[in-house]
Amino acid sequence: MQVKIAEFVGESHKDWQDAVKNAVAEASKNHSNITGVEVYNWTADCQNNQIIEYKTNIKIAYTE
Repeated sequence: MQVKIAEFVGESHKDWQDAVKNAVAEASKNHSNITGVEVYNWTADCQNNQIIEYKTNIKIAYTE
């Protein structure tokens, strides 16, 4: 069994945890055997001194 890595970006208007969940959900559309997730970047878009969108960059590990 070979483990492979793919990178995804998740976005949410709610919070960073939701952004991670969205990225994993997107990844699962093409990779059904996800075995792990690494979150390596947290960013946000701001407007009027408020966060309006949370973003995360993740790497998923999966097997084929």
